Order: sequence, then C-alpha cells, then structure tokens
Amino acid sequence: MKTIALGITGSIAAYKAAELTSSLMKLGYNIHVVMTEKAASFVSPLTFQTLSRNPVITSLFTSDSSFSSFSSSKIEHISLSDKCSLLLIAPATANIISKIACGIADDFLTTLALTMGSQILIAPAMNTRMWHNPILQENIQRLEQRGIRFITPEYGCLACGTEGDGRLASMERIIDTVDTVANEKGEKGEKGEKGEKGEQDVLRAKTVLITAGPTREMIDPVRYISNPSSGKMGYSLSRAAKRMGARVILISGPTCLDTPHGVEIHRVTSACQMRDKVMECLESSDILISAAAVSDYTPVEVSSEKLKKGADRIVLQMQQTPDILMEVASKKWDGVVVGFAAESRNIIENAVKKLREKNLDFIVANDIGRKDIGFGSDQNEVILIDKHGRQEKIPMLSKDRIAECIMRRIVEGLGEGNQGSGGGSPDILVCGL
Repeated sequence: MKTIALGITGSIAAYKAAELTSSLMKLGYNIHVVMTEKAASFVSPLTFQTLSRNPVITSLFTSDSSFSSFSSSKIEHISLSDKCSLLLIAPATANIISKIACGIADDFLTTLALTMGSQILIAPAMNTRMWHNPILQENIQRLEQRGIRFITPEYGCLACGTEGDGRLASMERIIDTVDTVANEKGEKGEKGEKGEKGEQDVLRAKTVLITAGPTREMIDPVRYISNPSSGKMGYSLSRAAKRMGARVILISGPTCLDTPHGVEIHRVTSACQMRDKVMECLESSDILISAAAVSDYTPVEVSSEKLKKGADRIVLQMQQTPDILMEVASKKWDGVVVGFAAESRNIIENAVKKLREKNLDFIVANDIGRKDIGFGSDQNEVILIDKHGRQEKIPMLSKDRIAECIMRRIVEGLGEGNQGSGGGSPDILVCGL
C-alpha cells in the first residue's frame, strides 16, 4: 500500500479535500493529512481523521502521542517524508506555492515540502487574478524547473462570485494524475529507495489500443440509439495499462470523462467510426483492449432533418453494425484475446458460450442487472474465465482496481506461456462484447 501525504491549505476549496481523501482511500492509498492553520478554519481536522483513519497534523510542534506511529526517535516531518511516495497539496493557495518556491519552512506542511524534493504534486485553487499574477506564475515555473508538478486549475464559477481560471481541478483529474505519478518509476520509492523494476515496466515498449464508452447510432440530427455505458471501465483499463509502462491509444465513444494522463485519445460516435479507427490503429498496436459497449444495430436510413411528431407509431428498420472482434479475428491477429460479457442472466453460461464461439483466451463476465455495479457505477464485480475453464472471481472493487486485476492476470497469462488464439507473439486483445 502506497502512502501519500495530503496537504490542505486555507482555501474555500478545502471542503473538496474530504471527497479527495475518501476517493484515494477507496483506491487503496494510505493517506496522512497535513493541514495548515487556516485550512483548519474551513474544515475540521476531525473530518479528515475519520476519513483517513490516521491522525491529522496541524502543527509543527505537537506533543500528541498519536504521532508516535511515524517514529519515536525521528523528527515527524522527516519521518513522514521517508514514509510517503508523494506529497499532494490540494487545494494549494498562492501563499503556499510562493513559500515553497522561496524555501520558506514555517509550518509542518512547508517543512515537509522541503524534505520531499521533487516528489510533490500541487493542485492550485484561487481567484483568477491571483492565478494569473506574474509573480505567482514565476514561482510556479521555478518549482516546475525543479521537477514539482502542477494540476492546473479549471475555468468556472469561483467563490468570489466571478467566473474564470482558478477553480480546483476536478476530482477525476486529480485522482488520475495522482494514480499516474504515485505509481510511475521514480527516484524515490515507498521507502525512499531507488525505483526498482516492477509492475510499471511489464508493458514497456508495447502499444495498447483501447476502446471505451458507448456508441450512438443516429436516427435524425437530434435523436439516436445508444446504451448507458459511461466508459469508466475502459478509461480505468487505460490508466492501468499506462501505469504498466505502455503507450496507450484510447478510442472513446461519447463520454463525460477526462482524458487519462499521458494517453492519446481519438473520439468517435458510431459503431462504424469505432470499427474504422480500430482498424486504422491496429497494425501499429501490440495490444487491443476493446471495452466499449458497441451498438449491435443501426438504422438503415438516417433522416437528414429532424423527424416531426405525427403518427401514433413509426417503424424503424435496423441493420447489424460491424462485429469488430470478428473482423480482428479474421485477420488472424497473433495475440491473446480477452472479451467482456455484460449479461443480465445466466452470467457464466452466456460468458462461456461467447468465450468458445469467438475463440477467446479470457472473458470478463459481469452482471449488468445489479444496480450497485456495472453501467455508470464507479465499482464493479467480475468473474474472469480463461479458455481452460478456470474461473476467478474479483469481488466488488473500484473500476480502477478491477482494471489492475484484469491487466495483472493477463500479464500472468503471458508468463504462463499463453501465446494467444493465433499462436503468435504474446500480444493482448481485450474486447468488450
């Protein structure tokens, strides 16, 4: 379990750090919260102690024996620095950014920052004019030159009643960036050691092509047929593959999700567009993960004008969309083929049937009839079945963790000598059915 120090400063956006703490805990991180004096004026430290299940540090000097978990013989900020893989400051005020840039260490958070080196990620939140102030921007550039990274704020409504740049980045962007930075190979590991070759290297030099989200089949310029897929599973697989060192190309149907950090994205709408983009990128890819919920049918004719309401009933003629998996299979692509089976009944039976009919190496089955997992949910529960009939149940976890489990199992399959349905080189195809 990786440990992250979460620094919270005196911004009105401090209340959002509660959701951030909870989300990072759900992803399996051990969170130690450090609050400035002004941050504690906005949100009670007890909130973060409850969410993180760790004591909250609010002062450089404390006699609280609860901090003895760091070390009874070390100074606390040094001990916490040794313990952490990353210091995340969110929200970060202009004041804290400038103090760190100038090497000022007058409280626990700034003192900790000086001991962390470049293992710092900062998510600013402030008034637009403060954000664009030349002095602040010079300080940010100074920190960036020293390897400290920033999650730039977004445009939106601000607490002062105006609109502009300065709004704290979305939780999704922050968590995505944290997940990438905390798991990448670096100079400082969990215990301050040099980064070792590990899981983040297993797909290095591989290109992973992933499809995600729904497709839309247009009826007229304003109406379409689609499905409830949010794309979250495919985006989680993109992040997992990126963390394993791969170059990732994401082909996404319409979603409201932010592009995962470091991932090349191509946005499409229809099943035919998705098929064309997959075929375009396939030859330059080593791995295909097709987790998209592709529409099975599309209207035979699409009206060029909006259809007016008139008759009590209308008949819509439909035709099948391209079967991307079957077309890839017809190319005798030499890779490990993994499918997704989203089922509402007879989960195992239907999944095994698809596994055999499409000559897959693995299939990931999940129950879309449950309201607590699947479409639109942040969580999932799946059963992974291989071509030998072995089943592995992955209990309810966040989709990010489900994605990691799936990717690890596929990589283990490669280590077992699984060369794929085509019998060629150990590449991977994961296809959402």
